[in-house]
Amino acid sequence: MALSYKARRRWSLIILVIGLPLYIIIAVNVVALFDRPSILVELLIYTLLGVAWAIPLRAVFKGVGKADPDAPDQD
Repeated sequence: MALSYKARRRWSLIILVIGLPLYIIIAVNVVALFDRPSILVELLIYTLLGVAWAIPLRAVFKGVGKADPDAPDQD
């Protein structure tokens, strides 16, 4: 079942306002459990974690910035 445009907008807002800060806190705490690696390895880890959250959620964010396709034309 595909999400409607309004549902995708709502879920994307919830994900960005609540989910992403929680993900950042969890990612930083998990990386802090281990000995601190070199700066390049640490940069690589955070870069991969920064992209990894968006891959499974790309369907939610797809087309959210565009006009509502179900809305009647304003003309």
